[in-house]
Amino acid sequence: MEITDLTAVVRKEQKKGPARRLRQQGFVPAVFYGKATENIPLAVKSSDLVRLHKEKKDQAFIKLLIDDGGKKIEKLSLIKELQIQPLSGKFYHADFYEVDMKKKLAFDVELNFTGKPVGVENGGELQHIKRDVKVLCLPTDLPKRIDVDISDLEIGHSLKVKDIQIPDGVTHLDPPDAAVVSVAAVRVTKVETPEEAPEAGAESAEGAGAAAEPVKEEKEKK
Repeated sequence: MEITDLTAVVRKEQKKGPARRLRQQGFVPAVFYGKATENIPLAVKSSDLVRLHKEKKDQAFIKLLIDDGGKKIEKLSLIKELQIQPLSGKFYHADFYEVDMKKKLAFDVELNFTGKPVGVENGGELQHIKRDVKVLCLPTDLPKRIDVDISDLEIGHSLKVKDIQIPDGVTHLDPPDAAVVSVAAVRVTKVETPEEAPEAGAESAEGAGAAAEPVKEEKEKK
């Protein structure tokens, strides 16, 4: 179980004006909340959130080191939501959800596919439908990732959620029959070659000859 420290300070003012000034100073307004705790308005450095996001640690456990006017508080959490400004791409607000080590939570776990499917060796195309699965477990039982061997997958076959082996203490939350990865047959489109058209000159000559014949007959009758 990987835990990353993140420094935060308690916000005393929660209106739009102070929040805007915080963003101008390089901070992101945030809130810490949970089922058994009161909401705590926070401010965290934007650069710290950017670093966590780049290292993909924003999806891991976060130990908030909170400074409340000189009083130090530690809270274990998960980032529930990161709001981003559409135009600037900068973080706008962050939600931290309290983690209780004794209670099971829902998590998204990355799938690590290993092996080359038999169907791909035979000309099929590998199609990824899901790259992670949702599971329920205690924080201490959460796997960093789940390895999935797909080497036996043949053309026209798929691997489903129920086929994925998960560690003890972990439960699938996705529908059991939901497809995760499949091997599809590659469709080949046959291009038909059009028949050769008659030459334009020949067709014109035939038409001219046919049109001239009645005129010839009229002259003979005269």
